[in-house]
Amino acid sequence: MDLVAAFDAVLHSVWLLPVLALLIAVDAPFPVLPSETLLMSASAAAFGVGDMPAVAGLFLAALVGSLLGDLIAFGLGRSSHRVLRGVADTECGLTAWVRRNLLRRPEAALIGARFMPGGRLISTAAAGRVRLPLSRFLPGSLASSALWSIYMLVVGLLLGPIVGGNPLLSLAAGLVMAGLTAGGFTLGRRLRARRRTAAPRPMPAGELVLARR
Repeated sequence: MDLVAAFDAVLHSVWLLPVLALLIAVDAPFPVLPSETLLMSASAAAFGVGDMPAVAGLFLAALVGSLLGDLIAFGLGRSSHRVLRGVADTECGLTAWVRRNLLRRPEAALIGARFMPGGRLISTAAAGRVRLPLSRFLPGSLASSALWSIYMLVVGLLLGPIVGGNPLLSLAAGLVMAGLTAGGFTLGRRLRARRRTAAPRPMPAGELVLARR
C-alpha cells in the first residue's frame, strides 16, 4: 500500500509535468530515459479516473518536451556529427531513407522517422547536419511532436478503463506497452533486413555479358 500511495503521489505531484517535459527533451539526444513509459502510465491513470485537466497538461508537457528535445538534437547535429554515431550503423536503412527525403520533404521525414526506434535522434540530428533551415525544420518538428503526443495519449485512453486509475496497474501497463512497441519495431526491422539479405543481387554488367555468351 505504501508503494501504491507513493506512485499515486508522483502522478498527482505538481512536479510531474515539468519533470516529464524535461525527460522527454533529454530523451532526444539520450534515448534511454523512461519518458514514454511515464507518459503512458500517467495518461492511463488520468483517463482511468476521468481527469481531463490532467490529460490536457500531459499533452502540453509532451508537446513542449518533444519540441525542446528536437531543437537540442538539431543543434547538436549542426555542431558535430558524433551525435549520429552508434545509431547510424544499427539503423542504416532508416538513416538512408531520412537522408533521401529530408531536404525534399522534411515534414514527411521527421514525422515518419519519429515513430521508429532511434528515428527521432536520427532525423533531427541529420536535419541539423545537412543545415536544414530552421524555418523548414520547425513545422516538421511541431507536426511530429503533436502526432507523437496524441499517439501516447491514445494509448493511455485505451489503457484507462483497464487500469481504472490504479497507479501500479498504470505503471505496469505503461511498461508492457513500451516493451511491446519496441519489440514490434525491432521484429519488423529484422524481418526487413532478412528480406534484403535474401533478395538476389543484380549481376554486374561484365558478368551479365559473359553469361549471355
